[in-house]
Amino acid sequence: MTINNSLVLLPAPRCVDMRQGTLTLTEGKLILLDSADPQALRFAAARFQHGLRERFGLTWETVASRSTPRDHIALTLRVTPDHPHPQGYDLTIAPDGITVEARDDAGIFYGVCTLIQLLDSCASSSALDALHITDWPDFPARGVMLDVSRDKVPTMDTLFTLVDMLAGWKINQLQLYIEHTFAYRHHPEVWANASPFTGQEMLDLDAYCRERHIELVPNQNSFGHMERWLKLPRYLPLAEIDHDFDVPWGKHAGPFSLCPIDPGSLELVRGLFDELLPHFTSRMFNVGCDETFDVGQGRSKDECAARGSGRVYLDFLLKVYREVKARGHTMQFWGDIIVQHPELIPELPKDSIALEWGYEANHPFDEHGAQFSASGIPFYVCPGTSSWCSLAGRTDNAVGNLLSAAENGLEHGATGYLNTDWGDYGHWQVLPVSYLGFAAGAAYSWALEANRNLDIPRVLSLYAFRDPTGSMGRVAYGLGNVYRVIGPEPHNASVLFHVLQWPLDKVHTLYKDLSGAAFHHAIDAIDQAMLPLSDAQIARPDAGLIMQEFILTARLLRHACRRALLALEEDPAQAAQLRRELDWDMLELIPQYRKVWLSRNRLGGLADSVARFETTRKDYE
Repeated sequence: MTINNSLVLLPAPRCVDMRQGTLTLTEGKLILLDSADPQALRFAAARFQHGLRERFGLTWETVASRSTPRDHIALTLRVTPDHPHPQGYDLTIAPDGITVEARDDAGIFYGVCTLIQLLDSCASSSALDALHITDWPDFPARGVMLDVSRDKVPTMDTLFTLVDMLAGWKINQLQLYIEHTFAYRHHPEVWANASPFTGQEMLDLDAYCRERHIELVPNQNSFGHMERWLKLPRYLPLAEIDHDFDVPWGKHAGPFSLCPIDPGSLELVRGLFDELLPHFTSRMFNVGCDETFDVGQGRSKDECAARGSGRVYLDFLLKVYREVKARGHTMQFWGDIIVQHPELIPELPKDSIALEWGYEANHPFDEHGAQFSASGIPFYVCPGTSSWCSLAGRTDNAVGNLLSAAENGLEHGATGYLNTDWGDYGHWQVLPVSYLGFAAGAAYSWALEANRNLDIPRVLSLYAFRDPTGSMGRVAYGLGNVYRVIGPEPHNASVLFHVLQWPLDKVHTLYKDLSGAAFHHAIDAIDQAMLPLSDAQIARPDAGLIMQEFILTARLLRHACRRALLALEEDPAQAAQLRRELDWDMLELIPQYRKVWLSRNRLGGLADSVARFETTRKDYE
């Protein structure tokens, strides 16, 4: 086998055999759909047609007849039951034509996605090198979950563009994390100011995803994280608690979770399921049920004392399971609570799917995966992009977390890999900051060993930003590692994010041992990371917006550095000057932030997100 080291693909295929000769791409050729159901391959062919036309201005028509003269056919898409791997494909480029063979329609689509990326490698010559690729996925389910409930609800155009990009990287599952951002007709007060997704929009997105072999999985938190509901008078009686409660990191304001012993809690959940689920063709359903820290601290305290909080949690989860099952769906649920009660894991239904999540590079995927595996419970590993609570991402942590999830998921037989992207505390990161995590997760979940040493900046530039210079990938990668320059690395966040979110006196108290030099070094690192931006040649319709988004991100990072310097400053005159400068800077930043937000997202939630900046600015008055 000969490997072409200059061949850069995302994900990298597991086996590439370079051969002699080239295929010259010429006008007027045909694409043969060689299948018992050629209609099922039409979209894959159309995607290739678009790529060929966009890159070379060539038009190849599609036919479905095997009697077509062979010399007219340049690309054959052939479904063959004998192919050994579901979703796998064989791609052959020879001097006389191209063949993609697969067991199923998904495999044909993925072979075409690889072929389109190969077109990019020959854009200057319109000739493809002869080769043979054999490829198939490690994880049957390779997903991305977007948080659309922490203020930021994307526009449909944003989602369609993202789906197209993820499909090209062989992602086959998408979830939108919903707490209150679906337009439930029986509960209009909950989503009144949230710019929610409507039923029609979910139907449209579901159809768009299906064409691209992506399963749009419904997702509705159904136990914890119900504060947007429970803060309203109509729903408050269902809350476990209505005041502060203990969490592992301190205190949290209530209400938060549904009370598991209140029959009304299950009645509410039933109604949500009946409204939401008919808009999806997927038979999967993520019911959430994570971080129910308040259970046992409020109305269920006596019940938990008598039977154990784990048992009370599991009883409610099983009630939810039965509702999901009755509607013909398979329940997915976050596994963070049940792993705290390992003796109860064997009691989970064997036809449910536990979602083992964790977002630090050292998360115990090994230990938790072993627990689910030993009990025969199907599970996904669920790492994250590390974009949230960071502004620019945390590159090294993201890569470590995503790699560990793939390694340990494969070790313990995980059936899926769900890459999560959250928006805690105002969803301040821009969407392109998450592309790095999406790309790396797509690669590791498709074929880990082939992608373990992936050149992330390079593939990110080529296939996320469509920048052949590599510059935009270097900007995203480098800016995402600024968090490491300062020293401390808080759990699930960065120091600079904390500096922007916290009052100055708290910043001083927690980071008083840091020298101002650390933040001056960070400013230098930000400037260094942004240097390649001027060389970028982004060939996307939103190229200008991407530039604005990274310029805004860098400016927020610099503002955070200077705010930290203010918190550490002991000279009153210097502090006063810094306050004035930061006040003016924030006055300019907020309108810029609003404009960038509205370029990809709906209005709902923007006021809440901006209010956090306004709170930060009060320190400068």
